[in-house]
Formats: sequence, structure tokens, C-alpha cells
Amino acid sequence: MSSGGPAASSSNTSPRVTAGPTTTRRRVADITIIDAEKQQQQHQSSSFSDFSETEQDENAAHATPPRAPPPPAPRHALSPAPRAHPPLRARVPLPTRGAPGPLARGLGPGPPVREARGPKGPLGPHFHARHVGVPQGVASRVRRRGEREEHRERATHTAAVQGGLGLGPTGRHRNRRRKFHAQTRPREAAWPKKTNGYLLVHANGGLNQMRTGICDMVAVAKIMNATLVLPSLDHDSFWTDPSDFKDIFDWRHFMKVLKDDIEIIEYLPVQYASLKPLVKAPVSWSKASYYRGEILPLLKRHKVIQFTHSDSRLANNGLASSIQKLRCRVNYHALKYTAEIEELGRTMVDRLRNNNEPYIALHLRYEKDMLAFTGCNHNLTTEEAEELRVMRYEVKHWKEKEIDSVDRRLQGGCPMSPREAAIFLKAMGYPPTTTIYIVAGPIYGSNSMEAFQSEYPNVFTHSTLATEEELEPFKPYQNRLAALDYIVALESDVFVYTYDGNMAKAVQGHRRFEGFRKTINPDRLVHKI
Repeated sequence: MSSGGPAASSSNTSPRVTAGPTTTRRRVADITIIDAEKQQQQHQSSSFSDFSETEQDENAAHATPPRAPPPPAPRHALSPAPRAHPPLRARVPLPTRGAPGPLARGLGPGPPVREARGPKGPLGPHFHARHVGVPQGVASRVRRRGEREEHRERATHTAAVQGGLGLGPTGRHRNRRRKFHAQTRPREAAWPKKTNGYLLVHANGGLNQMRTGICDMVAVAKIMNATLVLPSLDHDSFWTDPSDFKDIFDWRHFMKVLKDDIEIIEYLPVQYASLKPLVKAPVSWSKASYYRGEILPLLKRHKVIQFTHSDSRLANNGLASSIQKLRCRVNYHALKYTAEIEELGRTMVDRLRNNNEPYIALHLRYEKDMLAFTGCNHNLTTEEAEELRVMRYEVKHWKEKEIDSVDRRLQGGCPMSPREAAIFLKAMGYPPTTTIYIVAGPIYGSNSMEAFQSEYPNVFTHSTLATEEELEPFKPYQNRLAALDYIVALESDVFVYTYDGNMAKAVQGHRRFEGFRKTINPDRLVHKI
């Protein structure tokens, strides 16, 4: 064989490419380890020559001697087959460690080699071979190509096995390259058309507690590939509000925003309406494995499951990022209030911002139910403290009955009183002319607000900011009034909350989502000096 490359003869129909010094590195970079191994398997039937030593000796016998001394032999000469190879659909095993592959045969000494590594071992979790003969300049390109192939197979396997949840066969999140993943699997194909069953949800608690619970139930429906029926709301809580989901939230918007994530229907299909659902209360703070391992088999068997509680039924941490993002999408995009609530809420915000003046939204949670629940009676009369104790014993699902009010307050477990809130705002430097909107229901205690209004007279609530005619459709419904407070608190220049309740957490998180708007949380712990 001549040093300039093998010459083609009439007795050999295999194609030959003379590798010059300007084409050697480009041709080596274009070939991948996967293509090379496929070519090795097809060596007996293909017309492609991998330049093995036997074939080189045979070609040398038929080659015409050169007239002049040839240039130095290239160290790397590998040409792909002239025909186009079909796209690979399955993983091709690579040589075992130490076994030279096609890239190592007939290439000469070459530059130093290195181990091209992927996410888990060389070129992916299933490849554990050191490929000798891979040049330094080629290894990075090969690695990137191998990672793309591996990720494409992962996405295909995920969509088929896990129903588009973005989870691998072990339940772990596999979406490591979101941009590529979004291109290979669009959102409209994110959930399979065949459902495992239907999920009835009873959201319990106040407005914001139900709001958070609905977010969790949408995530649970996604985890189990269940069809969610529009949730029913709590009518038996402290506020006894008869409003239903469609009375507070824009249900069509809710279904439209989440149509690519889960299937949501208004009512059960006719064929399942007569079935008695399996009634169950999920375990609090459960992980996704609980719903897949325990609830999903029940759902497939009974087809309809009714959850009696929705609050805190899904863990906050340890979930796939796709599930966490879905919860945010539900809370901050899908759960939009009705047009009537949104319109009056914007009107109230405009009135507070008269002449472009900023305002503070103060979540003063000094209300009867919260004081009874926490056992706090600071600044209250003896009769008022007794009334709170009686209420605490009447509510059966409140576990704590005997509470030391003084000790609870020293530990920071009590909401600030109106007088303490006024002192705090004054210490923060807010002038007496500051416009303040009270985000709360009726403040408990006789003359509780007098100390606050003596320091900050520009105090408003939904009762004083809106007219009687505007509030008429909302007055009998405490959850709808709370929705108005939510809108005003969300749009405020500064949000201050004096207790870590459900509304404080919901508004705080929403304001962070909207761009880290200023939120203040006082330290209520009493520090001894």
C-alpha cells in the first residue's frame, strides 16, 4: 500500500477515499462511535472498508508504486460509507473496556487518548468502555453526540412508560435538558388520552387553604394520570360560605390553562355518575410514591375516588421539578378569580393609588378564629378570652385545647395586636400619612383598632373602600370578600403580614413569582435582654 493511501483497482469494488492532510481531522470528527460500531457489525455484508490490516496488505499488492517519495502517512484515516444510514432507534453496545474498536484499528499511534464520559460513565449510564484511539479533539464532539442520542431515547421511553410525566422508570426526574425536551415532546402531548380514573376533590378550609389544596390535587391528578372533576369547596368551615368553585374562580380559564397538563371535566361522565366513589382521605404530606403505589391501584380498580381533604396532602419537597412547576402554574395562572371579583378588586386598587400614592397592605390576622386557634388573648378582656376558649373546645378538629397564652406569645406563636403593628410600622419609618389597607376580616376585641388608627389614620378595608352597591353581591360570602383582599394585597407596594397564616403564605409566594415585590415579615419572637 502506498503511503498516500490505498489505490482503487478493478478487482476490488470497495470505494476508496484518499485522506489528505486537510481532510483527515474533519472526517474523523464527523464519524461517531455509534456509527462506527454499526459499521463493524455490517463489515461482512457492507461494501464499506474499515481499513483493517488484512485489507491494507491485499490492496498493497495491487497498488501502483509511486514515482516520487510520498508525503507522510496520515495518522487518522477513516471514511464513512457513501450510502446514508437509517437513524438509529436503539442503543448500540460499545466495545468492552480495553477492546479496540474501529476507531483504534489502522490509525497509527495518534495523539493521546482520553475517556469520553457522559452523565453516568462513558457516554451514558449504559456505556462503561474506555475507547482507545479516540483523539483529544474528537472526544468532546463524540460525547455531545452521544448525550443527544441518549436524551432522545430517554424522552421517547418517558412518554411511553410514564405517560408524559417527565419521570423515568424509577420515578426520578429525567428532564435534564428542558429546551431539547420541549422540542421533542410538545406540551399538547404531555398527558395520554386514556385516563386511569376520575378524581373527586373536596377542598377544605378557608379560601387560601382551599386554593393551595387545589394546586396539590392537580399535581396528584398528574402523578396518577387521573381526570380531575372541578373541585367542590368547603361550606362548613368557620365562615360557612356557600360559594362554589364557579362562584369564585374563572372555571373556563382554569380548564384552558391546564388542558396540556391534565384532563379536567365539569361533571362525571354518565356511565360513572351512578357509581359510588371510593371515599378516602389521603395521608398528609405524602410523596409522589404514595399516590403511585397506594392510591393509583385503588383508582384503577374503582375508577372513581373522592378525596375528603385537600390541605397539606402532598409534600412540599422531594418532588420532580415538573410537578413543582405545575403547582406554580395552577396557583399563579390557572386560579384566576371571576370577572366580577377581578373588576372590583382593580377598582379598589385604583382608589388606593389616588394621585399615584403608594399604599401598604397589612395582613392583620387579629381575628376571632385565629385567636381561638392559637390561644392568644393578649390585650383582651377576661370575657373575650373566655369566649375564645369556649370556641376552641367547640371545634373538634383543633387538637390543642389548653394553651398558655403568655408562653405562646413569648415563643412568637401569636399574631401581632393592632397596637403592636402600629409600633412596628412606626419603627420601620413609615410616616403617619401612609395609606394602609387592612387585609383581614373583622378585628376582634373591643376598641382594638383605636390604638392603630391613632398612629395611622388613613386606614381602609373593603367595607370602607367600596360602596354599598358594589359590595352587595359579595357581602354574604366571606370567601369572595377574601378574594378581593387577595387582589389588593397582591398589587400593593408593600405587603406586611403579622402571622404566618395561609393567606400570608399565598400572597407572599405570588408576589415573589411576580418579581420579588417587597414583603415584610416581622420577627414576633420575644427576645430577652
